[in-house]
Formats: sequence, structure tokens, C-alpha cells
Amino acid sequence: MKYSNIITTVCIFFSLVSCSQDDHYIGGSISGGNSEIASIFPVPPSQWMGANDPYYSAGYTGDIMPFFDNGKFHIYFLHDAQNKPAGKGFHDIHEYLSTDLAHFTYEGQTIPFGTTADPDFAIGTGSVVKVGNIYYFYYTGHNETPAFIQSNARESVLCATSSDLKNWKKVPSFKITAPAGYYNYDFRDPHVFYNDELKKYSMLVSTQTEPGRKAVLLHFTSADPVSGKWDVQAPIYTTTPQENYLMMECADIFKMGSYWYLVFSENWSANKGTHYKMSTSINGPWTTPEIDRIDGEYFYAGKTASDGNKRYVFGWNARKTPENDLGNKDWAGNMVIHELTQKADGTLGTQSPQKVKDLFSKKITPEIDATSGDVTTTSGNYTLSGATNKALVTFKTIGKKVKIKAEVTLSGTNGTSGFVFHTNESGAYYKIVLDIAKAKISGYNSASQEVTAIPFKLQTNTKYEVEIIAEGSVVVMYINGKVALTNRIYGRDKNKWGLIAEGQNSSISNLQIIQPE
Repeated sequence: MKYSNIITTVCIFFSLVSCSQDDHYIGGSISGGNSEIASIFPVPPSQWMGANDPYYSAGYTGDIMPFFDNGKFHIYFLHDAQNKPAGKGFHDIHEYLSTDLAHFTYEGQTIPFGTTADPDFAIGTGSVVKVGNIYYFYYTGHNETPAFIQSNARESVLCATSSDLKNWKKVPSFKITAPAGYYNYDFRDPHVFYNDELKKYSMLVSTQTEPGRKAVLLHFTSADPVSGKWDVQAPIYTTTPQENYLMMECADIFKMGSYWYLVFSENWSANKGTHYKMSTSINGPWTTPEIDRIDGEYFYAGKTASDGNKRYVFGWNARKTPENDLGNKDWAGNMVIHELTQKADGTLGTQSPQKVKDLFSKKITPEIDATSGDVTTTSGNYTLSGATNKALVTFKTIGKKVKIKAEVTLSGTNGTSGFVFHTNESGAYYKIVLDIAKAKISGYNSASQEVTAIPFKLQTNTKYEVEIIAEGSVVVMYINGKVALTNRIYGRDKNKWGLIAEGQNSSISNLQIIQPE
């Protein structure tokens, strides 16, 4: 995870039942724990510590640590409050609970941050594992106050235990810091699992070599976590000179079919986002697929959980500061979940969870607002001849929560075609387009700056099934159920949207707009 302690001022509208942050976010109940969240891309509700507590704040969903148990997804996450009083810690662990990943309840705070004298003055990412009848939550302690780091490591691995996944007790005697040869300033994000190959428990920790500062996923093992004893092993993966990653954060490892997958996130290179490696053995060697990212850079810190049938990846869609179309990407935002699928060659694909798709059943007819350039419309089918001059058709607003489906066919080997979402009445727009020449799907802000992209090879005269799930300012595009691109588009639900072709002739057929009942 990347720490931030930024005070952000936003305009919040409070209702009796829900916290709707206008075109910024959609939150849950203000009443605290066990509250239903009326959102498929949730943020924690406001007033979560009560009206009399100085930490009176709505917040954002930070790094997510999902754990499936007894038919329920326990979705732990780092809470990033909008307003952090001086002297208070931050990024305490909170929980969403879900049985279907389309409906959530907010369960409140589960692990609080410590004091300025504690190693967990701030909390970082971790993971849950069950040993016998006890659950162990290994998490990051982070404290960079000057008095603390004079005689302590900035980051360490800490532990809390529970018998019910609800009430957690910190284990003050447990603490792992970076061993010799590794950097104790960056030593975080423990991921713990039972290693069938070793018949022991394994822990992956994100850190760097010292000296040299090479990013590694360090490996520890324990015959029995109850003992509190963990032995350091060689790294399970070290960044290559070609990658040269600074840190490989929020690691995860799992097996699907005959392949093992090693997942981590990286936020400093030109290739930001959640990456994965694959191997036929948990011990490697790890190979890099041609497209090694699970989404674009506006989906971060992806970690996975499986219900025993399907596997899902949980990440957050970054907000912007200031919160407008041209703002800079900032830490934490709304939770976004993809279902992971496996292709014939073992590489991973992404699609929207089925229960999220099922939320949308009310079909509406899109209302054309205007056209420009050469556009032909026939019964939900649109031909955009934009090879010479831009072709654009816009529609009236379609509301806060919507699913858009269409089939996109590109005729030319250059140019782009896709969707626009207006952010103001002057005609500026955010666009998400299929770029055949550059073999990618890209999101551009209203200043025509590319803000996120995902590689995807495209061919002429081939229908691509596009599905867009949008709620508030969160817009996730899926192509053929194989690739996802998550975007942050302020004003999306309040303004016009449309179809576009630039330097390209395209047809967009079977356009469907579907809202919840």
C-alpha cells in the first residue's frame, strides 16, 4: 500500500438513510456497523465513529483484504477518512460483508490504529488465515513519527487473532521486522496461506534488498503460526532489471486449474497497476504473460478470494484531487470487484461478477440529444463514419446506476472508437476508446490526456462485446469478458454521454441501456 494522510474537503449530502456524495461517491448508512450499503462500488459511510467523536468523517475504501468463510465474503479494508484530526492515527481496518458481491453491509471498525508510540500508529495491508479454530490477521504496522523511528523500524508485520472474524485482539508480543539484508523502512503487506508443497504456512512480505534496493517478495515459513515463530527464506520473486519495480505491494498467490498465479501491485513505473505472473509450480519459475495487468492504473492493490467455485479480485478505484475530471490520481476510493476467468493458455481474464450484472433488468431506450459528423442510426444500431472527420452522437443522461451493452466493430486499421461521457455543457468529455493501431483500450480526460489504459489486441471487422457498469463517477468497461478498464469520471451521471469515432469508421450495434428495477 501507499500511505497518504491528506485532508480532503468535499461537499457531502446527508440523508436519513444513506450518504450520497453527489457526483463524487455513493456511501452507505450513517448509522455505523451492520448497515446496508446501497452501492455496488462502496465507500465507508460517514459518522462511522459517532457524532461525538472528533474523528467524524466519511471516508474512502483503501487496500482490500478479502477472506471467504462459511458462505460469506469478509471484505476487510483500510479506511481512509476524509478528515484526520492532528495526532490521530489512520488507515484502521474496517469490514464489508457480502454473500454475493453485489450487496454489502458495513460492519464497522475491526482493528483500530495505535498511538504515536505504537508500531501501528498507521495500519497497512495484510491477510487472514484460519489455523484450527482461530483466525489470524497478519497486517502492517506503520509509524514514521520522528520519535518512533529513532529506535524502531518504520514498518513491521503485526498480528491480531479472533474466534469469530468480528472481534479481534492484537497480539502485542508478535512483531516481525526486516531481517538482515532487507530494508526495514519498506517492509509491508504480509500475505499468509497454507503451502501444500511445503506442508507449512507461508508468508509473503513486500520489501527491498539492502543494499541495492531491489524490490522483492520475501518468503517466511512457519510450521505452526500459533507458536509465533516464522523463519525467513529466499525471496519467492525479485524484480528483473527490465521491470525495475520499486515495490511490489499487496502480494497474493493462488492456484487456478494447473497454474499458480503471483499477484502484486506497482505504482511507480510507467506500467502502474495490479500485475500477475504465472507458473506451473508454486516455486516458479515465474513467467510474465504478454498482458500482465488485471486492469488499468485506476484499479489498484488487487487481492483475491474464492468461494470455492469462482475467484474474484478486489481493488479500489482511485479518486482524484481535486475531485474533478482534471484532478490528480489520489489514494483510495471506491471498491471494485472483478471475477477472474482463465483462458485456454492459462492467462487470466476479467468480467463483472454475475450477481452485479443481474442487478440490471430494466431496459430503457436511449434518447438522442445531438449528432455531429457522419452518423447513421437505425433501431439501436449506429454507424459512425469518422475516418476523415470526427463522428459523434450524444444521448441524454441515463442516471446514477446503469449498465450499457453494445457490440463495437472497427473497419479501419487506424483511429479510435468508443464511448464519451460529458463532464460539462461546453462540449468537453471523458472518452473510453478502442485503439486498434496501438492495441489497447484507453481512457482520456476532457483535456485529451490519457489517464488509464490496458493492452488489448483488436482486429478489423470483428464484433467486440462491450459491457459498461457505471455508478456515480465509477465507470468500468469490460471487453468480451476478457479485459477490464476502470475509470473515474466525475459528472458522468449528471451529463450527456455518447458514441464516438475519430480517424476510424465503426459500427456500434445492439446498444442497450439497462437500469436497476
